Amino acid sequence: MSNMHRQVLILAGSQAIFQSISVLIMTIGGLAGALLTPNASLITVPISMASLGTVLVMFPASLWMSRVGRKAGFITGTLSGVVAAIISIVAMIQHSFMLLCLGMLFLGIYQAFAQFYRFAAAEIAPPVFRTKAISLVLAGGVIAALLGPFLASIGSTLLSVAYMGSFLFMGILASLGLLLLSRLQIPMQSNDLTEQVLSRPWIKVISQPAYLVALFSGASGFGIMVLGLTATPIAMKHYGFDLSQIAAVIQLHILGRFIPSFFTAKLIDRFGVIKIMLVGILLLIAYIIVVLSGVTWGFFAAALILMGIGWNFLYIGGTSLLATTYSTGEKGVAQAANDMSVFIFSVICSLGAGPLLNLFGWKTMHLILVPWIICLAVPMLWLTWNQKFTIRLMQK
Repeated sequence: MSNMHRQVLILAGSQAIFQSISVLIMTIGGLAGALLTPNASLITVPISMASLGTVLVMFPASLWMSRVGRKAGFITGTLSGVVAAIISIVAMIQHSFMLLCLGMLFLGIYQAFAQFYRFAAAEIAPPVFRTKAISLVLAGGVIAALLGPFLASIGSTLLSVAYMGSFLFMGILASLGLLLLSRLQIPMQSNDLTEQVLSRPWIKVISQPAYLVALFSGASGFGIMVLGLTATPIAMKHYGFDLSQIAAVIQLHILGRFIPSFFTAKLIDRFGVIKIMLVGILLLIAYIIVVLSGVTWGFFAAALILMGIGWNFLYIGGTSLLATTYSTGEKGVAQAANDMSVFIFSVICSLGAGPLLNLFGWKTMHLILVPWIICLAVPMLWLTWNQKFTIRLMQK
C-alpha cells in the first residue's frame, strides 16, 4: 500500500470516528436538550451550539493549519471533542442546560477541524484520484451509521443518569481518534512563497461563478439535511416511536448519506458534476413528497434515506466543483469561506428546527422548504449554460 493510500485511509478512519460522534449527538442531542430545557422551543439549541462553534472556529482553523500543518490542527480538534464529552457528562449529572450547550460548543470546534479531512485527502491525492479520495473519506461515515445510533441508544440508559452513557461513549471515540491521527503523515506546506501567497485577491476567489454555485449548493444541501435530521427524533417521539425505532431511522439515513460515496466519484466522472448535483436536488424533492405522504415508521425511514442520498450528491459534487476554483496558495481562504458558510446555514437551520416544528408541525415545516430546493437548480443550470457559451466563443 502506498503512503498516499495509507494517509487517505487514516483520514477515512478519522472521519468515521467523528461522524459516529456526530450521529450519536444527532440521535440524542435534541432529547437530552428536552430533558434539561424549561422551554420546548429551546430543545434544539444545544445542537445549534455545535454548529455555532464550527462557524466561529472554521476560518481561524483553516488559516492556522496553513501555518502549522494539518496533523496539529486535526489533533487539536479531536482534543476539543474529548473536552466536549467531559463537559456534557457533567451537564447531565448537574442537570444543567447551559453546560450542555457549552459542551456542544466544544464539539463544534472538533467539527470545524474535522471538515478539513476531505480537503486534506484531496491535497495528498493526484488529480486523477482526487474525487475518489474525497469519496473514500466521506465513506467512513458508513461505520458511523452502524455505530453512532447504537451507542446513542445503549448509552442513554447505561448509567443512572439519562444519556450520560452516550456522552461517555463520545469521549471514548474521540480518544480513539487521537490515537489514529497520531499516525497521520501529511507534509507541511511548501516554503515556496508563490504557493503560500494568494495569487488573486480573496474576493476574486470567492466570487467566481463555479465557486458560488459550489458554495450555495453545499450549504443548502447541508442546511436542509440538518433541519430535517434535527427535527426527526423530536417528531418521531411526538408520534409515539421509542428511541430504538428513532435510532434505526437515523441509522438508515446515515447509510443513505455515505454508502453512495463508494460510487459517487464514478458517477461524477461519467456524467459530470452538475448533472449529479441536479439528481441530488430531485432526491430532496422526493424526500419532501415522502414526508408529506405519512408518519409511519416506513415513511420516516424512506424519507430520511432519500434525503441522505440527495445530500451525498450535493455535498461531494459541491466539494469536487469547489476544488477546481482555487490554487494551493488560495485554499486556506477558499475552503474556510465555503465551510463557514455551510455551517452558518447549519446554525440557522438547527436553531429553526425546534420553533418550526412547534409552530407548523412535521409536514408543513417541510412544505416550506420546496421553493428553496427548486431554486437550487437555477444557479447550476446557469453555470452549465455559461460554460457552454464560453466554450463556443473560444471555438469561434
